Amino acid sequence: MTLIVEARHRLGAFGLDAAFTSERGVTALFGRSGSGKTSVIRIIAGLTRPTEGRVLLDGQALTDTTKSIFIPRHQRRFGYVFQEARLFPHLSVQANLAYGRWFAPKSTRADNFDRVVELLGIGQLLARSPSKLSGGEKQRVAIGRALVSAPRLLLMDEPLAALDEARKAEILPYLERLRDEMDIPIVYVSHSVAEVARLANQVVVMRDGKVEAAGPTTEVLSRSSLLPEDRKEAGVVLEGTVESVDPANHIATLLLSAGRIFVPGVSPAIGRPVRIRIPARDVMLAIRKPEGLSALNILEGKIAQISPVEDGTVEIRLDCAGDAVLSRITALSCERLGLRRGMPAFAVIKTVALEA
Repeated sequence: MTLIVEARHRLGAFGLDAAFTSERGVTALFGRSGSGKTSVIRIIAGLTRPTEGRVLLDGQALTDTTKSIFIPRHQRRFGYVFQEARLFPHLSVQANLAYGRWFAPKSTRADNFDRVVELLGIGQLLARSPSKLSGGEKQRVAIGRALVSAPRLLLMDEPLAALDEARKAEILPYLERLRDEMDIPIVYVSHSVAEVARLANQVVVMRDGKVEAAGPTTEVLSRSSLLPEDRKEAGVVLEGTVESVDPANHIATLLLSAGRIFVPGVSPAIGRPVRIRIPARDVMLAIRKPEGLSALNILEGKIAQISPVEDGTVEIRLDCAGDAVLSRITALSCERLGLRRGMPAFAVIKTVALEA
């Protein structure tokens, strides 16, 4: 699947001028509120006709202003999941799902319905009304309703933004299953670094209506200059595979290029690829391998870059056998340790700080 978006549009004082290409998997439109993410996804969906531009899916023109082409939204066969679940309150969960089912080709309706119900774990909810569901359950049903329509493309506009942290943690594994098990490309709008790091295969960073960067998640989210201005979200995203799982202690051991690392609260299958985010603020540095620490994760590397930050801190990038690890420490600590480029160092990472 290849989605090509080139759109220019004006909404009052706000101007959108964005272009990117999305491949199969999850493409995240990432940026601060007001950056133009929702405007782009509405143009893809056919909810907004751009002033100029085109939208192509696998070579088919859905929008092309130069040729006066604009396929209506109901003919695009796209699923759309909003920030709010928007379920029909007078219908049961089964009836809400059945509504989406009518938009699917007849040949896929039976098998697709059962598969979606199992994938999202909503079989026990079918007889309930939306008023009897938690926020996470409502959103799973909303995703299910979009999926049973057998969409060619799934658009998700901040689907977790209205949920608290507990409900987000409940629904994220289902979104991972959707990404891994359903052959449906997804465009996912979010301003959450943690969500994007966990779900997206590629990221399109937007700022002030323009695309600032686009590329693989591990590359884009490891560039702190692309993250919010307060730099609190700085960090790196690394990819590895699950080597072993310790269910008694709720710890998984991941094998990275940099070595082994322990991650809490995950129980994926052994051998499964996993992406992990390491926040820079949770990485300490040592010039000798430390001992007698509670921290389980110590990675050895060499200092590749030292970047001063205006608030009296520095960001130090370590090359750990090809994996990059970012640490944010005070300028005073950097001076006292005598850190310099090319110097060996150890990254000490608190296990409980890791996000996978």
